[in-house]
Amino acid sequence: MGTARRSLITAAVTVVCAVTVLAAPGTAFASPNPSPTPSATSTPVTNKDLEAVRKKLDRLYHDAAVATDAYNLAEEKAEKQSSEIVALAKKIVKGKKKLDDLKKRAGAAAAAQYRSGGLPDEAQLMLSDDPQEFLDGAGRVIQGERATKGLLGEMTRTQQDLEQYAKDASTQWEKLEANRKAKAKAKAKIKKQIAAAEKLESELEAEEKERLAELERQAAYKAQTAWLDSGILDEIDGKASAQGKKAVAYATAQLGKPYEWGAEGPGTFDCSGLTSQAWAAAGQPIPRTSQEQWKQLKRIDTKDMRPGDLIIYNDDASHVAMYVGDGAIVHAPRPGRTVTVAGAGSMPILAVVRPDV
Repeated sequence: MGTARRSLITAAVTVVCAVTVLAAPGTAFASPNPSPTPSATSTPVTNKDLEAVRKKLDRLYHDAAVATDAYNLAEEKAEKQSSEIVALAKKIVKGKKKLDDLKKRAGAAAAAQYRSGGLPDEAQLMLSDDPQEFLDGAGRVIQGERATKGLLGEMTRTQQDLEQYAKDASTQWEKLEANRKAKAKAKAKIKKQIAAAEKLESELEAEEKERLAELERQAAYKAQTAWLDSGILDEIDGKASAQGKKAVAYATAQLGKPYEWGAEGPGTFDCSGLTSQAWAAAGQPIPRTSQEQWKQLKRIDTKDMRPGDLIIYNDDASHVAMYVGDGAIVHAPRPGRTVTVAGAGSMPILAVVRPDV
């Protein structure tokens, strides 16, 4: 790599803070014994340069993960709102049919009253030869009046319901449109971040990419080792529940499948797509996104976690993985990677949550 290209890469990463890598191919338990060799170019890219590249890539893929969560949440909300609009439309159709029926019944009642001449009770009594017949008739008239009032009241309530359904539908349409815009915005950001990361990686030679991958493995190994050295595994002895075993079985069966943002399988997954589908397969639906999984599922102390529990990573809950035991996780790391096994402590843990409480 020439001086100009090295300067380009160095300049691209000087303003970015370090973010722990999401994961490298393979496990997070590889021994870090780098043996970097200088680039064949006149101005070799040093490990310091590549470390800066690694941190820049981490930031880009992290931002893409945050945008992916926003996209998934907007999509989930849009699907819910679409369903609610359909349900409201059915209610409106049903309500209009009911109102038409009530109007017909009210019209029939009015016609019957007209045929009776609308005479007052006293006049009907005078014209009647049989007082008992009049009293029976008067009772029927009172019942009819009550029925008519009830009919009119029901018509009013039905009309009010229809008006409310229409307002609710309008509100849901507005929310649907807002979430469509949110999806579009998140999608644009995802593509931008991933394109920038791919461009940065494309600047590297094959040998430099290998060294970069080794630096990623070192970072993951260092974090995992520190986590294990805390003695955490001595405290973790939870056994998977029946549903947890099913979720783990599903997740591990996806090993090797590519990461794709917004994907929920069966051929590709993003991080929360994998965990949500694994638990759906176990018969326990959970929120779609890592942030909602963190917000809505029950928090568990790390020492109490068991296989099947979900580990939420990063301060903004932008990544999620499934704990499978022995200090390991299964997760879909990021674009360009596949569903893999890694060390549970290879990334900064925010919380542990349990779907089947």
